[in-house]
Amino acid sequence: MKDQYKLDRTAFRAMTVEQADTYQRDYSQKSMEKRLEIALYLTSIAYNFDVNNPPRMDKSVFSAGTL
Repeated sequence: MKDQYKLDRTAFRAMTVEQADTYQRDYSQKSMEKRLEIALYLTSIAYNFDVNNPPRMDKSVFSAGTL
């Protein structure tokens, strides 16, 4: 998967409505599972963790209570 997708942290560009529509259509043709797989991969690149071994959430930071 590493060779298929690349996250360029320096890139940003404003899109026209037509470009955004084309971009949306490209991803809307993929299955939901594939889109989630791509999102997980890009998140792992952005936060520098291994996709196969994501970090555990520190649950000691949160507390549950009643409203």
